Amino acid sequence: MKVIFVALALSLSPLAVPAAETYHITLETSAQQDAETMARTGLLKHCGTSGGALEGIGRGPSRESAIKNCCFWGRPYREIGAARSRSGVWFAVVRYR
Repeated sequence: MKVIFVALALSLSPLAVPAAETYHITLETSAQQDAETMARTGLLKHCGTSGGALEGIGRGPSRESAIKNCCFWGRPYREIGAARSRSGVWFAVVRYR
């Protein structure tokens, strides 16, 4: 009887499920994409997809004023995105170095 269980266990071993692999997916969007999201939703908020970069967001009646209203404006930046909402308000995202 023990031989049958051992044989059965050995025959089923290829069917064993391998250990799960862990995948880390980093979702990083551009500043322009995040500005367009804010313009589409009308909400001024950090999207959390800056890939760890320091990010400023702002809004205003013009593209320039939205950019200047971003947090930390004046620091060296690596990327700027701006988009106009249907109501005419501009939203901007600045990613800093």
